[in-house]
Order: sequence, then C-alpha cells, then structure tokens
Amino acid sequence: MAREFTSVGVVGLGTMGAGIVEVFARNGVDVVAVEIAEDALERGRATLTRSTDRAVARGKLAPADRDALLGRVNFAVGLAALDSVDLVIEAVPERLDLKQRLFAELDRICRPEAVLATNTSSLSVTDIAVATGRPQQVVGVHFFNPAPVMKLVEVVRTVVTAPEVVADVEALCARLGKVGVTIGDRAGFIANHLLFGYLNQAVGMVEAGYATREDIDAAMKLGGGLPMGPLTLLDLIGLDTAYEILDTMYRRGGRDRRHAPAPLLRQMVTAGLLGRKSGRGFYTYERPGSPVVVPDERTPVVAESALLDGARTVDTVGVVGGGTTAGGIVEALARAGYRVVSVARGEEDARVRETVTTSLAEEVLRGRLDEAGRDATLGRITWSAALDHLADVDLVVEAVAGDPDAKKALFADLDEVCKPGVVLATTTATRPVIDLAMATRRPADVVGVHVFDPVPATSLVEIVRTIRTSPDAVATARAVAARLGKTAVVCGDRAGFIVDALLFPYLNDAVRMLEAGYSTTDDIDHAMTLGCAYPVGPFALLDRVGLDVALAVQRTIYRELRDPGFAPAPLLEHLVTAGYLGRGSGRGFRDHTSR
Repeated sequence: MAREFTSVGVVGLGTMGAGIVEVFARNGVDVVAVEIAEDALERGRATLTRSTDRAVARGKLAPADRDALLGRVNFAVGLAALDSVDLVIEAVPERLDLKQRLFAELDRICRPEAVLATNTSSLSVTDIAVATGRPQQVVGVHFFNPAPVMKLVEVVRTVVTAPEVVADVEALCARLGKVGVTIGDRAGFIANHLLFGYLNQAVGMVEAGYATREDIDAAMKLGGGLPMGPLTLLDLIGLDTAYEILDTMYRRGGRDRRHAPAPLLRQMVTAGLLGRKSGRGFYTYERPGSPVVVPDERTPVVAESALLDGARTVDTVGVVGGGTTAGGIVEALARAGYRVVSVARGEEDARVRETVTTSLAEEVLRGRLDEAGRDATLGRITWSAALDHLADVDLVVEAVAGDPDAKKALFADLDEVCKPGVVLATTTATRPVIDLAMATRRPADVVGVHVFDPVPATSLVEIVRTIRTSPDAVATARAVAARLGKTAVVCGDRAGFIVDALLFPYLNDAVRMLEAGYSTTDDIDHAMTLGCAYPVGPFALLDRVGLDVALAVQRTIYRELRDPGFAPAPLLEHLVTAGYLGRGSGRGFRDHTSR
C-alpha cells in the first residue's frame, strides 16, 4: 500500500509554486504555502486567487469549490510552518546553492519521515539530496507550467532514493490526476533535454541570419504542428531561465554542443532582454508580463504586396514527378486556376492521375467542392510523358523521387527545354538547391519550393533561396504560394531548411535517449505530448514519417554540419537496416501489425 500524503508544503510561490499549491488543494490535500517575506507571500496568494477566479469565470470551477480550495491553503512566512507536513516540494529559483541551503534547513525542520521533493527542471537531484541527512527520502517531482493544466509530472529518482518513496510519489501523481513518468537523475530529464536542444538550435538560426524570427516561428507552427514557435516559447519561458537550463545541461550532460547556449542567448540575457517578463526578448511586448506583441525595429516593414514586386507572370505551370507529392501539387495548382502540364511516365503517370482524381472526388463527397468545380479543375490539367511539352510553361516544379545525379540531369534537361525567364523550382527536402541550380545555365532562376504532404491540406511552403537565386525568382515563388492560399517562409539553402533542420535532430535526440535506456518509448512520448503540449510524441511521429526518411534527413544534416551531436543515432540506423521502417512496414519503434 502506497503511503497517503495528507498535508503538503510548497516553498516558493511564483507562477510555478502557486500552480503546484492549486493542484494539491484542488484534489483535497491540505497545503502549507511558504514564502520568505510577507510581500512575496501576498504575491503568491494573489496569483492563486487570480487563477481560481479565472477557472470560475470560465465555468471550470464552481464558486463553492473555489472557496473550499482556498480554505485548504495555509499561507505562512518562514520554513518553520512546515514542521508537521508529510511532503515538501520546493519551487525556488534554479540555483544549486540556494536549493542546497534550503534542503539543509528543511532537513532540520521537517519530521524525520517527511519526504523532501524538488521541482528542479535541470539541476542534479542528487546534488540537492546530499545537502540533507536523509538523501533516501529526497526525490524530484517536476511539474510543468501551468501546473493545474499540464498533465505530466517527471518523477526523478536518484541512486539512493528509497523505492518506497518513489512508489509513494507515483501514487500521489495518480491521485492528482497526473501522468507520472519515473526516470533517473540526468541533466534535463526527458522533456527539457529534448526541448531545449531544439530551442537552442532555433536561436542559432536567428543568430546566423538564416531566417527571420517570424518565419522560424511560423514554419514550426504550420509545418511542425507545434502549438507555439520556438522563439515565442523562449520569450514565454524567459531567456535567463532558458540560458541557465542549457548551461546546466551542457556542463552536466557530457558537453553536447546541442546544449551549449547560443552566444546570442547569452548576449540577450546580459542586455536584460529576458522575454515577456521584461517586456522584450526575441519580440517586443506592450509592457512587461504582457503577451501582446508590438512592432519593433526588427518587425518587417515591407507590405505583403511589396514582397511580390518583381514576380514574373505565371499562367501555366509544369509539374514533373510521379509520386503523391507531385499529384498534390498538380491538384493544388489546378484548383487555384493555373493551367498545369503534368509530366510523368508510364505507371507514374497513371498514379498521379489517380491521386488527383481520387482526391477531387473525396472533396466533392465532403461538400468542399461541387462537381462543376471538379470538372473545371480537371479541365485545366494536361497529362504528358514528355519534357518537351514544358516548352511554353512559365514555371516548372520538380517533384521527382530519385538520387541527386538524376535530379541534376533533369534540371539540365529542363534548362534545354524551357524558354528563357522560366523559374525552375525543386521540392527537394534534403539536397542542396544550389547543386541543382548549377546543373543549369540559369542558376538565378532556380529556387527551392518545399511543400508538405498532403499538399492540398497543408498551409506552409518553405521558399529556399541559394546564393545565386534572384529576388524576382523568390518573388515569383511567393506569388504562387499566395495564390495557393499558403503561408510562405523564406530561408537559406541549408540542409533541412527550417522545419526538417529543427524537427529531425529533436527526433534523433529522442532515439538516443531510448538507446541509452534512460526511458521508454511511451514515457518519452508522454513527456512531449503532456509536458510540452506537442501534438504527437517523437516515436509516434517517427513511425508515421518513416524511419528511413528520418535517417536520410539526419544523415544529410550531419554531412553538412559535421557536428557529433547531429550524427544519426545507431539505433535508428539498425532499425532501418532490419527493415523496421514504421507504420508502412508494420513495425518501427512500435509494432503496428495488429492495429
């Protein structure tokens, strides 16, 4: 039988601490809420009151239940008020010396059988535990912000934490309606270890001028399906907090360069640009603490229409390729009113036709398109097996699956066939666009246009400019994307562009974590969906995308960057070699044969 904690102390009543107080009080647990000074205590009380009042206003909490909740909380100044509680959770700032002093004092004040817990998100629980005379009763209990909403709790055991203490805390998490994942004491635990490498890489992109803050955030929301862009999220977390977490993980986690704080991050912290709480970080806010972004000197001043200045006239578009992506592009262009010449050979031609006609039929069945619209869309498409039929088009989009040499040969052929002034676009997601551009005599006319599957349903297009791409070729790609109703983001010609360059290293980090035996596929997926509000966990996503695809992208990124932190995880390579490619093969990180 797990021990039942009937009274809990919470030390530190900032946003996180007040949230933890609310979680316990909501679930019928008496709470002693402690701060070091009266003014800090009143701020914590006000935070709790605002949160519960909002819940009442939204109909999520009855007034009587709110009053009962607040009645379970005893606010006090000083640690002496914790002398009789069963469990203490600290939520003070992320400084090891501060936490060690606090735990030494708690060890002196609290009953011998009381469990002492830390809500640290990055520091060593072991280092905190050894400051007490009861390290076997010290455990990490890492809540996520906002604590009343987020379902995940990371339960962190040290090498000396008593098994019964871990079991008691796991049972407590279940009582609170939380999903607890139990892990060892490692820098960043699960969620932060995976999250902050990704955030740090996004900072590096801004620092290098690779893409704008707005485009990076839009790309990860629209292309990665994330609830918030990385730079907006950093502003919300606090850049100083992010820097401390990254620095701690770098020093404690084997000095992985993925966690070495980007120099720009340190500079911004030094300058006091801490995010929302200071009123300015990667974005500028109307006042400190406000979520409302206001224009600043980095806000684009060029109107959307001006971005299309110089765009070439496009009436007819050629699409070369025989896969699903090619079919999606053909459909999207034809539905947007372009005349389309689809070039594919043999069975590929039949496959593209079937993709388009089936998709349009489904749109009619769903009421999104009438039969006249379907017929008009099909009437704008010319089906062909010969590149020569592209002689009079205004734009060509290449969507061919194949090796780099085949793509280069295709672009050389297009250079011969197409009239001067035609923009040649590639949908490649892994190969440098400049390689294809230099296979032609018109590199200024070559641009990357990376679309996402399924093309008709997705809203993002990554426009990739090489060092030879002309501004009017970029403007032409923007204009076509706008007519298709898609959001265009512009980036340089680097492996993975924006979305894949940020997404796949994060997935690779998750595989490395599993490979090291640190946690399970289910717990890692839970950590990212329940702790970070990701729509899908890394292993579920890998099985959906295809492990072979993920490996190919990661190899491309590693070949370009040559950073050991980006080297494909050996486990990923082994699974691909064994034919475990994900849902398509029936097995990847999970077995899908019985589903």
